[in-house]
Amino acid sequence: MSASGGGKAILAAFLANIGIAVAKIIAWLLSGSAAMMAEAIHSLADSGNQVLLMFGGRRSRRAADREHPFGYGRERYIYAFLVSIILFSVGGLFSIYEGIDKIIHPHSLENWWIPIAVLVVAIILESFSLRTAVKESNTHRADGESWFAFIRHAKAPELPVVLLEDVAALTGLVFAFLGVGLTVITGNSLFDALGTLFIGALLVLVAIVLGIETKSLLVGEGAGEQDRARIEDAILVGDEVHKLIHMKTLYLGPDELMVAAKLGFAADRSLSAVAADIDAAEARIREAVPAARVIYLEPDVYRPGLDPTPSTDAFVVKSEN
Repeated sequence: MSASGGGKAILAAFLANIGIAVAKIIAWLLSGSAAMMAEAIHSLADSGNQVLLMFGGRRSRRAADREHPFGYGRERYIYAFLVSIILFSVGGLFSIYEGIDKIIHPHSLENWWIPIAVLVVAIILESFSLRTAVKESNTHRADGESWFAFIRHAKAPELPVVLLEDVAALTGLVFAFLGVGLTVITGNSLFDALGTLFIGALLVLVAIVLGIETKSLLVGEGAGEQDRARIEDAILVGDEVHKLIHMKTLYLGPDELMVAAKLGFAADRSLSAVAADIDAAEARIREAVPAARVIYLEPDVYRPGLDPTPSTDAFVVKSEN
């Protein structure tokens, strides 16, 4: 998996979740805590999610072929979307079901100190996992960019997924700790059931956010405003292109951007000169935005004073001094 895929963060989250899941299952069997069972399901679902993300990253590296001429980079989006579905169905809905069941059929806690101890250890381990995700995300997050904006606009889906999973896991652990703790203090198992419900609602919320964001990536997103401006500047900075008639961009995968543009050249330019001009423009685009690996530039004749070619995108005319 590429660096932008957050491989270290995914591996750290996977190892933490496997160990935590085993501990939670043991604690649930020994104490009967519904919140611990919900947390065990949460950790198992998260472990499966990380396996899917790693598998998607491996499949996305396959070379392009005749059936998929633009490669398999978008498979990472598909597996990230599957993660959101699993988090919703397995984690969230099952936890809500168990919380409601424990409210209807209360069950007292046994060996309460075991789930408390497991939750404390789990909070520590999840904190290390979140720290790794934050540290790796900071290498890809733009200066001054908020975490909300990073999650909204990141083209590599793995890091936002791991970040949201880790935040949800820590928050869920706090809910479980409060639920078990209040049940121990008051002797009322309702708090344990409520903790389970809160965990389920939290997972559903995170799953909805992940589903919305990954759906947008699956449908197809173009370059951000900054990258788009860099591409436009790279095209127009030379003397050869008089007008950028229209341009469209599309991410073929988290690390591969396609750029298609129609350019206006002087009517007296020869074919060989236009070909050289296009090569120069392509080189400038790749230097300005390294992710722009697939570039199609179509030449047209620049006719001063005439309306630009109709397009859904705005055209850019070089200022004439």
